[in-house]
Amino acid sequence: MTNPVQALNSARVRGWLYQALFLACALAVAWYLVSNTLTNLATRGVATGFGFLHREAGFEIGESLLPYSASDTYLTALVVGLLNTLAVSAAGVVLASLLGVLIGIGRLSSNWMVNRFATLYVETVRNVPLLLQLVVWYTILNRLPSPREALEILPGIFLSNRGMKFPVLVEHAGHGWILLALVAGIAAAIAVVRYARRRRETTGKPFPTLPAVIAALLLPPALAFVVTGAPLAFDVPALAGFNFEGGGSVTPEFTALLIGLSVYTAGFIAEIVRSGILAVPHGQTEAGLALGLSPGKILRLVILPQALRVIVPPLTSQYLNLTKNSSLAVAIGYPDLVSVSNTSANQTGQVVEAVAMMMLVYLIISLAISGFMNWYNRRVALVTR
Repeated sequence: MTNPVQALNSARVRGWLYQALFLACALAVAWYLVSNTLTNLATRGVATGFGFLHREAGFEIGESLLPYSASDTYLTALVVGLLNTLAVSAAGVVLASLLGVLIGIGRLSSNWMVNRFATLYVETVRNVPLLLQLVVWYTILNRLPSPREALEILPGIFLSNRGMKFPVLVEHAGHGWILLALVAGIAAAIAVVRYARRRRETTGKPFPTLPAVIAALLLPPALAFVVTGAPLAFDVPALAGFNFEGGGSVTPEFTALLIGLSVYTAGFIAEIVRSGILAVPHGQTEAGLALGLSPGKILRLVILPQALRVIVPPLTSQYLNLTKNSSLAVAIGYPDLVSVSNTSANQTGQVVEAVAMMMLVYLIISLAISGFMNWYNRRVALVTR
């Protein structure tokens, strides 16, 4: 029979014991916090639970991707806020990535003007608080001319202090088939790219990838357009009184938030891209030159694919930061998840539930982004034996 003293001398037993003690302490602290909160809420007569989600919200939301009115429930309002957060975050990730890659490459340019401009950009945006940048962009957009004096930057596209107005396609039943054809074209383009890669790796023969991808993307929608006979009509915005009517619009709040998040995060992504490129041995560039490749092809086909293994892990953190920084939208009036949750909490008094839902939603979004980026990182990682 094992002596208890001897069992405690085992590193494995001590490890399990310490973990059990830590778990017990954590559960005790959580139980105390929850019970104390519920007791205080009951003492003050504050209702608890999530039943308020099915009550009428009673407030309007200025920008919504879904049909919404004040008579809808709080749950619908929170869904609208969540979709607004996801929309600006997704667009910000794309724009920040493109801008960050360009600035990062510019930091390594031999052109003095390009190099200095990229350096100035990085040092400026990274050292100015994001909240201040959002306020500056929002102020600039609100200083634009009124709708009656709007700037027509392109035919049918107007820019004013009410936002940007642009033509939109008039809906038709055949457009659904065109959209499905476009999805099929995207799938075909992905298949073409994979086939071209396998052919190049097995035979070494080149494949006209770009023309094939363009054909795969354009031919199915064009064929669906001809077959369905869907009209190509646009709803063009027109000035009516003090504002425009018709067409689509992008509000100044969304634009300021998108520009601020993209410009700020791009400064950090630029340094990540620069460090990833510098991590690739210079011999790879010399090998590309020896093969007769142009500098652009060396960067696109040789350097950047190898740099991805260094770029992707810290890039994940920047995507997470951009998504969570979108909560600053409340400062400029954009109705994101935090703004809608704050309004709901103020009207119902159920602050704990509103904060808990915000924490849970941001946790799920962050875990989803991390999971996707980790999967992509494994795909671009170097395979060693």
